[in-house]
This record gives sequence, structure tokens and C-alpha cells, in this order.
Amino acid sequence: MTNISILKSEPPYFFLAPLAGYTDLPFRSVVKKFGCDMTFSEMTNVNAIAYDNEKTKKMMEKSPFENPYFVQIAANNVENAVKAVETINGLDWIYGIDINLGCPVNKARRSGFGGVLLKDENRDFLKEVVNAIVKTSKKPVSAKMRIGFDKSVVEDRAKLLEDLGIVFLTIHGRTVKQMYKGTADYDEIKKGVNAVNIPVIANGDITDYEKAKYVLEYTGASGVSIGRGAVGKPWIFLEMKQQGNITSEQKKEVIIEHFNQMVYWYGEYGVILFRKHAHAYSKGIPKASEFRSKMNELKDPQTARKLIEEYFNV
Repeated sequence: MTNISILKSEPPYFFLAPLAGYTDLPFRSVVKKFGCDMTFSEMTNVNAIAYDNEKTKKMMEKSPFENPYFVQIAANNVENAVKAVETINGLDWIYGIDINLGCPVNKARRSGFGGVLLKDENRDFLKEVVNAIVKTSKKPVSAKMRIGFDKSVVEDRAKLLEDLGIVFLTIHGRTVKQMYKGTADYDEIKKGVNAVNIPVIANGDITDYEKAKYVLEYTGASGVSIGRGAVGKPWIFLEMKQQGNITSEQKKEVIIEHFNQMVYWYGEYGVILFRKHAHAYSKGIPKASEFRSKMNELKDPQTARKLIEEYFNV
């Protein structure tokens, strides 16, 4: 496996994949503190960055724990991609730029963002926009792609991206049209690994250390990127570092830290935002319904923290 020079550690690497609505700043703070090697912002639109959108600027902020930290961008316009990169060049806290070439949602497809750029008819535009981003950026540039739009083009696109100058590549083992159906195709990720000389990070269906170990060995990837597998289970990165299951005390420590970060960054509204995470954390635990009902009624941070501490005191 090839080393990623911007990271102090040697492979394998464990990355948090961007996931809209979940991998916000507090969540990233937690996983970074508990074993994650690199974090990425939620996907940001270059058009919004180019026009100085306040909400998007907020999305690009990072916590003190996040080093190195990449902002993930999606582009459907070369001119605005260049403007966005010039803006990012001036933001010292951002270490690098990750280009989204995999988002499968219909809204992104219709607007020409993400995975739709993997279509054969969009190959020239993909080349143009990635080349413009790499040439303009004063920071390292990476990319995250799916294996193709409706068929695999993983070897061709991986090689194209390498030739354009990206420093590493994350590959999700599904086509865009698959969305999240079926299973990730590790054979195709392996083809991507073998097609290039830059580090490749494997992504898709990685839910525990044993699965990560299998994927790393089978594909030859330099690391794994975990998105949905970390929802309700941010301690998965601690499991990766420990190479096995963690204790209930460690789980509780992660949950409390996540709650504290939510309140720190969002104030009392963080208690409300934390509810969806509390629901995920309590899955499979006795009296989960009772706990969730109580959480849904609380707004005071101290009362909510006490309830969480008592419930997860197992």
C-alpha cells in the first residue's frame, strides 16, 4: 500500500466519508478524537462558494481536532469551480480539496453534479473541470468517485484522475444508478487500485473492523472510508485502531463527547439536533423507546446529559 504523505501515520488509513445531515462539525470532531485519520466537509456546491453563500461558508468550518481536513466540492461549472477554489486557497484552516464524483441523488444528477460526471458523454467535461480545480488549487486535491454511472468505468476514470494530478482517490464500489442498493463491488475497487500508482481508499458497506480488514486485504487499498457505517457507531474508528470491539465504557465516552460537541457548537439547539443520534445509539438496547421518548421532550443540556449518562451506564 502506498503512503499518503500528508498524513503522519502509515497505512492503513481510516477516513470518515461525507454524509449529508450527519457528518457535521461536532460529529467529525468526535471521530477525529477517537481514531479517524482524515475528515471531509459535507458536500459543498462550488456555485454557492463562488457567490459567498453564508450557509455554505458555515459548512466549511472545521474543529480544532480536524487536521488534516479536506473540503468536498461538487462542480457543474468550470468558471465557478475556479472561483470556489480561489476562495478556498485563502482559507488557512482547509488542508485540501476533495472533488465529489459520486453523489447519486436525483437532485445532484439533474443539476449535473457528482456521479453524473462519470457518464461517457461527460468524460471531456469531467477532465476539464478537474484539470481547472487542480491547476487553480494551492492545496492538495483528491477525488471520490463511484465505479461508474450505470456500468463500471473505474480503471479509465481512475487513471484519468491520476494523470490530472489528484493525490489520492476514494472509490465507492457501486454505480451511481445503484444508489445504495445491492452490495459494494470490491472486485471493481481492486481494479481501480491496480490501475493507478496513487493511494486508493475503499468505500462501501464497511461496518466493523473485520469487514475493513477483509476489504483492505482483498482490494489492496491504502485505507477505508466509512460513511453510513459510522452513523450510530462513531466508535467504529476506535475499533479500527484497536483492531477489535471496544468496551461499553468506551462507547459511553464517545456518546457523551458527541453530545458535548453538539451543545458546544449549536447551543441548546444541539440537544434537539442530537435526538436523531440518540435514537441511533440506543438501537438494540433495552428500554430504548422509553429513552427516546424522554430525549424527544428535552431541550435543557444538563438534563439531557444526565439522562444520557444514566441510560448508557451499562
